[in-house]
Parts: sequence; C-alpha cells; structure tokens
Amino acid sequence: MDAVKAAFYHSPIGLIRIAAEDEALTGLVFAGHVGRPSDPLPGVLRDAIRQIDEYFLGRRTMFKLALRPAGTPFQKDVWKALGRIPYGQTASYKDIAAAVGRPEAVRAVGAANGANPISIIIPCHRVIGSDGRLTGYGGGLERKEWLLRHEKGGGPLFA
Repeated sequence: MDAVKAAFYHSPIGLIRIAAEDEALTGLVFAGHVGRPSDPLPGVLRDAIRQIDEYFLGRRTMFKLALRPAGTPFQKDVWKALGRIPYGQTASYKDIAAAVGRPEAVRAVGAANGANPISIIIPCHRVIGSDGRLTGYGGGLERKEWLLRHEKGGGPLFA
C-alpha cells in the first residue's frame, strides 16, 4: 500500500486538498491552508486536478477517476446514490434514502452525506431538503449554493 499523496487546487470557492493512495482518489476537501504537495504527483492526482479544473471552467459534467472513499457499507451505498444525481439536478435526503432501500433512514443518509470524503466528485452538494431548501454542507452553505448555481449555468438556483 502506497503512502497518501496530496495536491492542492485553488478553486473559485476556496483551496481544495486532494488526496490519493494506490492510484485511487481518497479525499477532496476544502482546506484552510496550503500544505506540502507530493512530489512527484501521481497520475491520479494530475488527472483529478485536470478534471476539477474542467469542471470549474464549465467544460466537465462527469468525473472519470478511480475513487476509494473510506466508509461503512451504508455510507458507500449512499455515496454511490449521490453519484447518480445528474449534473445540474438535485435530490432530497428522502430520495437518497429510498434509492438505497432504506426509506426510513433519512437522518442516517444526512450523516453519510456529511461524512463524504470526496466532495464535488461525489456530489453531496446536490442533496437538498425535502422542502427544496439548502441544508448542511461540510464546505459551507455558500459553497453549496455556488456549486449548484454553477451547475445550473449561473442562472437562478431554483426555477
């Protein structure tokens, strides 16, 4: 098993730390400061930076990267369901609970969503409350709103 490698990306909504191990992405989180990037950067980190850059430039709607998020089987099921929310669309926590076959587990889905270690690529920002309101996001609601507006083409968040 390789050591964790890291890179930093200056996005329009803040600094992002991207982590990988054994040629699979293991983390993408908003960072408070730039740390020491790995040298040399493995291919998966170079690919992640390129794809994230394309996403922020509006040229990419889907990511094609090897992912290995650490979590429980339930969390991984939730994260897979998040990955099926189309670009520019949203789903509720209730929708995700139903998608993973646990319609009563809305709070557990919220907790799994909040524990997502690979933000943006596993699109936890696309999950909203059943009433259509923006709710919790580890990167802050202002970033969640920015990401959703970006994916809607910069126009009104909700039509």
